[in-house]
Amino acid sequence: MDKKYYITTPIYYINDVPHIGHAYTTIAADVMARYKRLGGYRVFFLTGTDEHGQKVEKAAALSGIHPREHADVMVNRFTDLWKVLNISNTGFVRTTEERHRKVVQHIFEKVREKGDIYLGEYEDWYCVPCEGYYTELQLKDGLCPDCLRKPEKLKEESYFFRLSRYTQPLLDLLEQHRDFIMPEIRYNEVASFVKGGLRDLSVSRTSFSWGIPVPAHDQHIVYVWFDALTNYLTGIGFLEDEEEFKSFWPCDAHLIGKDILRFHAVYWPSFLMSYGLEPPKHVFAHGWWTIEGQKMSKSLGNVVDPHEVVKEYGVDEFRFFLFREVPFGLDGDFSKHAIVHRINGDLANDFGNLTSRTVTMIGKFLAGKIETPEKKGGMDDHVEETAMKLIADYQKEMDVFAFHKALQSVFEIISILNKYIDSEAPWKLAKEGDVRVKTVMFNLWNGIRVAAVLLYPFMPVKSQLIWKALGIGRQIEACSLEEEMRFYTPSDIAPIDKIPPVFPRIEETA
Repeated sequence: MDKKYYITTPIYYINDVPHIGHAYTTIAADVMARYKRLGGYRVFFLTGTDEHGQKVEKAAALSGIHPREHADVMVNRFTDLWKVLNISNTGFVRTTEERHRKVVQHIFEKVREKGDIYLGEYEDWYCVPCEGYYTELQLKDGLCPDCLRKPEKLKEESYFFRLSRYTQPLLDLLEQHRDFIMPEIRYNEVASFVKGGLRDLSVSRTSFSWGIPVPAHDQHIVYVWFDALTNYLTGIGFLEDEEEFKSFWPCDAHLIGKDILRFHAVYWPSFLMSYGLEPPKHVFAHGWWTIEGQKMSKSLGNVVDPHEVVKEYGVDEFRFFLFREVPFGLDGDFSKHAIVHRINGDLANDFGNLTSRTVTMIGKFLAGKIETPEKKGGMDDHVEETAMKLIADYQKEMDVFAFHKALQSVFEIISILNKYIDSEAPWKLAKEGDVRVKTVMFNLWNGIRVAAVLLYPFMPVKSQLIWKALGIGRQIEACSLEEEMRFYTPSDIAPIDKIPPVFPRIEETA
């Protein structure tokens, strides 16, 4: 059976400067994409940029250029960063592409023909930065409830989507698929919102012109969220490659920040149900990052630039830290002390030192080769049995985006291997001529190999370096998780010997 998996990030506003939040969502999707590929899935991993709306139009006007020129320049901020972060996306969608315009206008027209879009007049508070309308009751002290900026009072002719018609279908969806929204705390938020009753949603604008025109009424521009959300269809060939589209839809997982949950968990499935498509299987909304205990903001000057972080600490180290430090889904705090602590502790001391000691002993005691065990004793069976149990735990947690728990399982394997070296003392076995030294080194080699595979989705480059240190010439990304998650005697490895540190320690400055 051909196993397929479709995962997405949000499409990012081109006016934003890419920061740790953008990196977090995109690396999370990359981690899952790499994990699923190891599991034998054909993966489509989509990301992209949101290039329409009033903010873009205003920014372009200030620069004296056309919005499309502005978009063409700004999109590179994201594509360049994804290269730096080693993001393995399959597709990239820009909302200014012709293929996307066709999809948006097609969906809009079909939903209108069904009677779920009608023309009316809209008056409410509009927040330009958030591209959202709010009622008087939704404002917080007269400010936008999301970004706390002052909104504008706008009144204009508008097309409306009959969102109110989908209150019960949404409640049924939520009841029948409890894991539609993850984690559970976000599910409860959405269920409460929908139970409160839904108002029809304005889905067009006449106050600006940079966007996709409403079919047969081009004074109206399609509301930026109706436009943006539809990228998840455009990116996998809707209207262009129906075979590809049908093979991947419905989407397995939309990964988003919690601030855009309502759009993905209420508006998006309603649009899809109206058109006649299945909603996505899962929407996972993660938390926000604070910086050294403070909310990240331009005014405070504490926005974390991922380029600077990876320059100082390394790409794989940054990727690892994000998911080892904080349970995925909750809010987290980024600090230099915390990332140095993880690099020096988990990576340099625990895993790096384990690898260095092991390959040195393999070179010294076994002439750089791994042989089939001839004699067992001590912790030998316990090490393999425990590793197999922890591998199963890892897979269970990865499948539900519990990256923090999955990494905990890997480091329990690493901890057991470190204890194993100390308890079995292979240097003594070698000195005494005990053939059981082959067994101990066999188990250590296999345990480290397995740990490197499990860490590969998080640290693809450093994991491959570990394999090279173990004498393995194959690429992890081309391997099968099922085949690698066992202890075996290698048949074709290069001689194993001393290596420089895979994870050099970092001296922490005051």
